[in-house]
This record gives sequence, C-alpha cells and structure tokens, in this order.
Amino acid sequence: MHDALTGLLEQRAPVGRETWRSWWDQLGDGRPDKSEVLALLASLTSRLPDHQTLRHLLDSLAERRPPTTATTPWEGTVNVVGTGGGPRTFNISTASAFVAAAAGVKVVKTGSRAYTSSLGSVDLLERLGVRLTSSYAQTEDTLAAHGIAFAGPFVYPAQLTRLARTVAPYPMKPFGRFLNALGPFLADLPVAAQVTGVSSAAPLDTLRQLAATTTTRRIWLTANDTGADELLPFATNTVHGQHVLTRVIRPGELTPGDGSFADLRPAPDPGAAVGHFLSVLAGTAGRVATHTVCLGAAALVVASGVRRDWPSAVALAEGAVRSGEAHDLARRLAGAPAPRTPAVARA
Repeated sequence: MHDALTGLLEQRAPVGRETWRSWWDQLGDGRPDKSEVLALLASLTSRLPDHQTLRHLLDSLAERRPPTTATTPWEGTVNVVGTGGGPRTFNISTASAFVAAAAGVKVVKTGSRAYTSSLGSVDLLERLGVRLTSSYAQTEDTLAAHGIAFAGPFVYPAQLTRLARTVAPYPMKPFGRFLNALGPFLADLPVAAQVTGVSSAAPLDTLRQLAATTTTRRIWLTANDTGADELLPFATNTVHGQHVLTRVIRPGELTPGDGSFADLRPAPDPGAAVGHFLSVLAGTAGRVATHTVCLGAAALVVASGVRRDWPSAVALAEGAVRSGEAHDLARRLAGAPAPRTPAVARA
C-alpha cells in the first residue's frame, strides 16, 4: 500500500509533497491497481484531509504541468466556480457569469459535468451551444471577442484523467464531493481573482486555510446560512477574503430579501433547461431569480475591480439584465464560430 493512501487512512497530517510526487509517479507507470486508486479516492471523499495535505497535493500536481501552459496574467479577469452541493437550483453561477460579463467584467468560468446535481455547468453550456475553449490562446481570443470564456478540461491536471481511466469502468461520480470541493483550486488559469461559492457539503474552514496559501490569484470564498454555494438575497451571506472576512450581506441589504428556494428551482425537465436559463438572463424568470443572479454578478464586479462598492455593483448587474445585454450575450456566444486552434501553443 502506498504511503499516500496509508497516510490518509491513518489520518497522519500532513501527507507531504514528496509522498504525493511518488504517488503520481507510480500512477504514471501504472503501478497502483484499481483497488488502491479507488481506496485513495474513497478516503479523500469520506473525509477531506487537512489543508497542508491538500496544499502538498496541489503543489505536486502544479509542478507537473507542461511549461507551455505559462502565459501572461489576465489583469482584471475573474474566475467564478462553486463547490456544488446544497439545495438544488438552476445554474446560478453560470447565469451570474453572463450578467457580470455583460456589465463589463472579464469573466472566465470553469466547471464540470454534474457530479452531485442533474445538470452541471458544462452540461448546460453544451445544450445551449456554447463551446468550451481548448487552450489558453482560445480562451484569450474568446475573452477579447465576448468578454467571457468557458474554459475546457485543459485547465485541469492530466493526472485526473489518468485516475478516471485507472478506475474505469467504475464512474468518478461517487467521488463528486471531493472533486467538487478541490476542483476550484485545481484549475490553472492566470486570472487576477476567483470567486468560489462553498456549500455546506464542503469544509469551509479547510478551504479558507487552503485559499490563504494560494499566491497565484486573489480568492474569495462565499457561503451562507442556507448551505447553498451561491450568494442569496434571502440568506445571510459571508464573503471571505484570503485572510479576512471581507463582507457580510444580510437579507434586504443590497436587494429585496424576500423569496425562497422555490423561486430558484431548476427546470423540471432537463430539456427545458436552456429556455429557463435564457429567461433568467432576460429577467423574466421571476424577481427572486433576477435578484439572486445580480447579487452573484455583483461579487464578480467588485472582485474584478470594475466597481469598488457593492450597491453600485448590484445596480450595474441589474442594468445588464434590464437592458437585455446579458441575454443577448448568451445568444451571441451560442452562435459564435468555434475558437481558432493555434498551430503553436503560446508561451
């Protein structure tokens, strides 16, 4: 049994970077068998380890990235991604990304197919006809053309694919809790800031400690007293910076505080998800849905530096919905040609 798995099972803290390096080396050589890989994933899922173990794990993956992934920082660009879990809603953060982009924020959205829900952000975008980018150059081009881009799997470590292949045909979905919790820290994007919603299914304190050791971008973690991984107008929300509590947003403070999760339900039929999503962007899916999406978009506006105060950020987001710009942006991006694939990757 590998020391990485032994350390997790015995809850020895922390599992060091050298141990993780050895694990990835052996995985690359095909030495761990399926049962050992499944056991490691099950251990990570049943109990997320301490933040030092997670930092060593992340660093051991980061050092394996090809050098060609390096690129100049995307100033003023913000990534939005959530941990998943919590009450079921429509794809709020994806809608907030479109609204923020329509309001003038450069937004890159990362996400995945559904692990713990019926329709993840990638599933929705696929139905909408929005293409994921497949390189940093494509992402830059899409940002320049539309102000928003949805990054594909290339931003994640190749070792995740190897893990999935090793355990196949066993699916990765049972390990969604771990993948969702750590996923926001796995994407390699040169953004200036990242806003991550944390549900009650993820350990907020551990993720806050992990965020505090991240030096490549400024990270905000948002949470609320309902357990959802979104900012909600009818909840008491907290916005955590990397070292401080950045903001507490109470019901009625920035938007009307009425409503409930009944106003945020996903479309009853996945086939109706696109129509419902576009109605949210158009502001015709109900007041609570509009306020929720605009509150999430305001976080991106403030995190990016486009606005410094929350009230004006909310007003800017509401204007992007009211004017039809958010809805039109989604329609334009859905009809956009495939991003070009460069002959040579940018250094």
